[in-house]
Amino acid sequence: MTMIVPDSLAYVTRAAHDVGLAAWLGGAMFGKFAHNPSVARISAHSERGAVVNAAWNGYNAINIAGLGAAAFGWGTSRLTETADPNLTSTEQTLAQVKDVLMGVSLLTGTLSAVQGARLAKQGPDGAVPVETGTEPAQETPPAAARIQRSLGLLGNLNIAAGVGVVTVNALMAQIAHSHPAKRRAFTRSS
Repeated sequence: MTMIVPDSLAYVTRAAHDVGLAAWLGGAMFGKFAHNPSVARISAHSERGAVVNAAWNGYNAINIAGLGAAAFGWGTSRLTETADPNLTSTEQTLAQVKDVLMGVSLLTGTLSAVQGARLAKQGPDGAVPVETGTEPAQETPPAAARIQRSLGLLGNLNIAAGVGVVTVNALMAQIAHSHPAKRRAFTRSS
């Protein structure tokens, strides 16, 4: 049995979901493709690490809040409008794919935050010598290098899952606009 929710609550949770997706995925992509590589312009490897760690530690709260809002918005939607009984078979498949992708996103996002905090502790004030944000330098201590490499892998998985979430989100929205399911109307109240 699905819950009936007021439209105003559905609007708020949907907006939180979409803003959360934008903040989390946009930040992750900017960090991966622009920020992390750009620190190579800093001459001292330990200064590169300090800058990378300061930047990511500064954005982590937004990243975590964004990912949390996206997951919360999707989770509440799954209890109402996107509960399986309200969806067509195509929408059910997409919703289940999105469930998995949100789970991967939460897992890789959480592990990235943990590993990022561990990496920052590998040098005074986060000044771990690095080549770039995801590539160890020759003088990077082995433990820090392993953490940094894991961050590169987790970041790739997190971004891939995020792009998948956004893609499924777009497909579901297009289906809802093109072929609205009448049974969803029964889970809404004005």
